Amino acid sequence: MNDSTNFLARTNAQFDSSSFTVKTDMPYADANALAHGAVAVPLLPLGHIRTTGLDAADFLHKLLSSDVAGLAHDAVQWSSFNTAQGRMLANFLLWRDGEELCFAPSADIAPALLKKLSMYVLRAKASLSLAGTEQVLMGLAGNDAGNVLSRAALPAPKEDMRQAVSENIRSLRINSHLFILDLPAASAPGVLDSLLQAGGTAGNTASWHLANIRAGLPLVTAATSEGFVAQMLNFELIGGVSFSKGCYPGQEIIARTQHLGKPKRRLFRIKLPASADGITVGTPLYTSEVEQPIGNIINVAPLPDGSEALAVLRVETAVTGNGINASSPGGGRVKVLDLPYGIPQ
Repeated sequence: MNDSTNFLARTNAQFDSSSFTVKTDMPYADANALAHGAVAVPLLPLGHIRTTGLDAADFLHKLLSSDVAGLAHDAVQWSSFNTAQGRMLANFLLWRDGEELCFAPSADIAPALLKKLSMYVLRAKASLSLAGTEQVLMGLAGNDAGNVLSRAALPAPKEDMRQAVSENIRSLRINSHLFILDLPAASAPGVLDSLLQAGGTAGNTASWHLANIRAGLPLVTAATSEGFVAQMLNFELIGGVSFSKGCYPGQEIIARTQHLGKPKRRLFRIKLPASADGITVGTPLYTSEVEQPIGNIINVAPLPDGSEALAVLRVETAVTGNGINASSPGGGRVKVLDLPYGIPQ
């Protein structure tokens, strides 16, 4: 058993030659642990792509929606890769590791994204690759996450969207209760033990999804790739779009949407009842008055009494919050919940 597999086994995860799978006795997100503590999660939902070379920053700057050239060495940023029509192929957190640039898209589209981006390299002095099994990503989520990191003597950035490094362990702070650790697989079992001794608990993927859903942070997966422009996913609201940089694929459509129009659909957080069965990414949402879908599920986390999700909805329908149903016009009633940031009306 290598160090990567050993770490995954310690956290109820399993690796074989073709895929990651999660084994757990609790299929639900642990909302209580998130509210009162912190959960450590192997980030199986995320891929890990690394870019090297003298032109790495310039290469990505010309392709992605964020200001890669302006990314400070101690900062992290949201970014995305889009089609020429402005539809988001993938989104991810982006950070520097020395002279390398790293990003973490959804694992189910990471290989295709790598292949697509590599087609643009041409004469640029840049190369992209998937991180090997010797490097892993671990998530730490919960209201006490920052304190758990500090008690475990691990790097804990003091500001949002910043990073800190100590002894090859890199901590990326998204907000005060969401962190990603980029670390050698050989260090992962010891880091996990330190987090547990500091008051954290071993969590599951659903708990990680729930923390991101409550933060209003979407993850584009294979089921939703090329489905939405940046504003439909609130991506400009969380800092994933630069409107002052030069051209990149989809830039004209994204800029036009920002300056000339109001998106008819936006990302909202919703609660679905336990009676709404079969809710997955891509599940359509309806109103009782209209047979055509008024939105779709983007990310979902199961709970004992239903589930929470991020969904792209018609703004006018979501604002009133009346009569939204899951799966069919007569399906389980959906409740629109608050996000930690405002939605332009």
